[in-house]
Amino acid sequence: MSASSASSGLSGSSASARCAAEETEDSGLLAALLDGMDAALVAFSADGTVTHWNHEAERILGWTVAEAVGRTGLTGWAVRKEDADGVDAALTAAMRSPGRQVHEFALLAKDGHRVLVRTQSSAVRGPGGRVSGAYCAFSEVHTQIDLERSIALSEALFEDASWGVVLVDADLRPAVVNAHAARILGVGRTALLGRPLAELLAQGVEELECALQHVLAEGAPPAAAELWVTLRSEEAELPRRCWRSGFVRLASPLAEEPVPLGVAWLFQDVTEAKRTEQENSLLRFRAHQLHRAGRAAAECPDPAEAAAVHLDFALAGFADHGLVDLATKPAPAPYGVVAGDDTYEAREADDGDGGYEGAGAACALVRTLSSPAGSPGPSEASSATGIPVPYVRGHPAFQAYERRGSVRSSAGSAPAEGWAAARNWPDGTVHGLCAVLRSRGRTLGVVTFLRSPARRPFDRADADYAEEVASRIAASLDLSGAAST
Repeated sequence: MSASSASSGLSGSSASARCAAEETEDSGLLAALLDGMDAALVAFSADGTVTHWNHEAERILGWTVAEAVGRTGLTGWAVRKEDADGVDAALTAAMRSPGRQVHEFALLAKDGHRVLVRTQSSAVRGPGGRVSGAYCAFSEVHTQIDLERSIALSEALFEDASWGVVLVDADLRPAVVNAHAARILGVGRTALLGRPLAELLAQGVEELECALQHVLAEGAPPAAAELWVTLRSEEAELPRRCWRSGFVRLASPLAEEPVPLGVAWLFQDVTEAKRTEQENSLLRFRAHQLHRAGRAAAECPDPAEAAAVHLDFALAGFADHGLVDLATKPAPAPYGVVAGDDTYEAREADDGDGGYEGAGAACALVRTLSSPAGSPGPSEASSATGIPVPYVRGHPAFQAYERRGSVRSSAGSAPAEGWAAARNWPDGTVHGLCAVLRSRGRTLGVVTFLRSPARRPFDRADADYAEEVASRIAASLDLSGAAST
């Protein structure tokens, strides 16, 4: 044999060995892929012989690979004879038709019980397009239905749900946002993705992130949480919103150990309902306070003491300080001002802080009752010196007296230095409400309620309550004879 012939023979042997190794490797890869599938799979040759049977098929039906591969068809062992015609027709249709065919039929398990499965069948074609067999992937119907329900639920939540749904990843950044949540947050669905929650919320972000971190570590809480938040969006309709929120931890079903993918955050805007609930609760509390004050005042032998009782009960949950000033004879005009001059008469004009700016006052107000300014305690009567309180012109108390109504005053978000002192109110006061004391058709004086920065400004509902308290204080003081006639 020549050297070239020997070399050629060795080369041919090497190529054959490589081909055999590649075929073995491909066969092993194919077997691994088939056994790793989540769906059961059976494949047939052109004459109907079973060529492949994976572990999922073995799990569902109980037939091993050795028992299944090599059999002709499924009739008599994996399919009852009564069901064989339908199964054979489905497999034949799959070989003759393009694409996949979906069917439902009953297979027979090794222990004899029937298993209803949903199948997807398709022809296997060779290089020239010639049909060389068919494969049939199947799963139990209830498993498939559960999967379809899960998919349908996810699509409905992210398209048609009437509450917000946000999937937050492990870094606490929105990953998926449904349409309703995007409307509540006031931005587009894609604009939220990957952004820190602090860029969306001005207040309440710490509570939300704490809840998300707890769910990632411990799982879903046993009940829904109510979070008060403020949006950064300038188009926010309400300064604060209440979102009733539920949280569900998401874990990957493909991992051997539960690996958190993030948190599903579901929420509804219940601001209006919560505000209505708070208002109703406040009304019930104030009505209860008025009832208790009336019962307590009825036991006071001195009407002036009853007036102090009404003031004390009114302060609970309402204001930090209360003052009662009674009117005396008209105060003399300042030096150089002619009585009756229109510069001294009260005029109403918006002063920008919720009250009205008047030019002067036609009376003098003398302090009669006041609550302790430094520490809590019962209101005390002031000594009867008759010296008027040095209120400046245009003071809210004078305005309330002249208008015979309520006047609200506030220092605003950034209180000016000396704002309370300029009005002769205790230090730390930033909100004031003056209500007129009226009894038997006469104006007796003014009651003033004051709040510190820890409380919100007075509103219209607060003014209504103050007027109710003022009418009771006025009746008591009128009965005591403390008010001048």
